[in-house]
Amino acid sequence: MKKNHPFHLVTNSPWPILSSFALMNLLISTVNLMNKKDILLMNLSLMILMLNLYQWWRDVKRESSIKGDHTIIVKKMIKMGMILFILSEVMFFISFFWGFFHASLAPSMEIGLKWPPKGINPFNPLEIPLLNTIVLVSSGASITWAHQALISKKLKQTIESMLITIMLGLYFSFLQWWEYKNSSFTISDSIFGSSFFLTTGFHGIHVIIGTMFIITALQSIYTLKSNSVNHLSLELSAWYWHFVDVVWLFLYLVIYWWNK
Repeated sequence: MKKNHPFHLVTNSPWPILSSFALMNLLISTVNLMNKKDILLMNLSLMILMLNLYQWWRDVKRESSIKGDHTIIVKKMIKMGMILFILSEVMFFISFFWGFFHASLAPSMEIGLKWPPKGINPFNPLEIPLLNTIVLVSSGASITWAHQALISKKLKQTIESMLITIMLGLYFSFLQWWEYKNSSFTISDSIFGSSFFLTTGFHGIHVIIGTMFIITALQSIYTLKSNSVNHLSLELSAWYWHFVDVVWLFLYLVIYWWNK
């Protein structure tokens, strides 16, 4: 947008539309992979998408820390966009919970009229799932600590608490990988396996994305591009991480505890 605009918003960017096309190509190539087993197109689409996202986020950081385009109005728009994004993610997970309850509350004849279906040995909710719950809740506390420490201009505490959050996020991902590796059932084992791995798997992807989000925010703080006044990346990453925490609490109670 032109500089003489009364609100002085950010300049037009090519990355949203290019990222949309790249994401569409990625989805099409993923479906094509299931039919033709050709992984080349999917890898190419994924690489193009990652390049677009990297350049998009790079420009956003430049607009914020160098050009000074992130006025109060722009920040409000970014926060509103994040709120709408999180609401869309809430509806995304509600669809999985809906499907799970539809199958578990009225088991069909095909799965033996019982839940969990015959032959399925679900995970013990007091083992790895409970540990993962403690890990995520603790990481939610540490990211809140980081936010408050930055507001209080305690840079060392901010960096330390963010590193703790990142390590807890990586530890959660490792524990989930270990759980999948030792699972007695697969995604193809009835509606139980499908709903379990889809729901927990997508949540795991969100944990990985959230961890990358916090790493990016940490990099901005470490290079002094964010400060006690201007730290939108840390604030939004904390919002996203708390959303991931809340979804896991519901997921733990429904997917793990309910089945036992």
